[in-house]
Amino acid sequence: MSQMLPAKLLAEFIGTFTLIFIGAGAGALIGGAGPSGLVGVALAHGLVVFVFACAYGPISGAHVNPAVTVGVLAAGAMKLADAVAYIVVQILGGVIAAELLRFVLGGPASGLGVPALAKALAIGSTMVTVTPAAGLVIEALLAFFLVTVVLSTAVAGRTGHLAPLAIGMTLVLNILMGGPLTGAAFNPARALGPMVATGKFTDAWLYVSGPLIGAVFAAIVHASLGRLTRRPATERSRVSAATVQTTA
Repeated sequence: MSQMLPAKLLAEFIGTFTLIFIGAGAGALIGGAGPSGLVGVALAHGLVVFVFACAYGPISGAHVNPAVTVGVLAAGAMKLADAVAYIVVQILGGVIAAELLRFVLGGPASGLGVPALAKALAIGSTMVTVTPAAGLVIEALLAFFLVTVVLSTAVAGRTGHLAPLAIGMTLVLNILMGGPLTGAAFNPARALGPMVATGKFTDAWLYVSGPLIGAVFAAIVHASLGRLTRRPATERSRVSAATVQTTA
């Protein structure tokens, strides 16, 4: 483990704590207020990640999500021991944040932002109920989108200072679509924190496994794109030779 690990773990703890306290808190307070409430919840999550990616990105990468950590690990961008330590403090930060949220809201009656699958959701002229299998797919896809953006911006360094904005906006768009269907946690710490605080673990397995599956697929796609966009040495030589002849 690196000498910087204690600082990285503190940054991950604070970032994850804030995401769950603000994000789950917004879910508990305004999550049921229709479209405007959904936008508010999406912005709460996105702004927290944007701000802490700016503040702690240079220290820990500001994963604040075990799925992101698993994706970065699968992409070969961090060590296993560091990844395990990250996940432990992320889960701990999520649980402590949810417990504090339960205290300030006077108990678990508000639900504390626990994600749940939609039941009889009115969409146009039909009613939609999300099954656990569908919920697993949705959570995996949302995590795939997030980890893809993290790997392609923050890890690969392709967007410079815009990486925090891209990552934060990914949370917003994920929640705008997935929020009514699964609660759009796509983050095991975001799901487990409020579940521990309320004692309600309904479908906890999919809120943990779905994001991790999506993260691994994102890492595979990231590696594949890297290989596809990397020119073979012979092709680079031909391009260099052609450039020399053109400018001669």
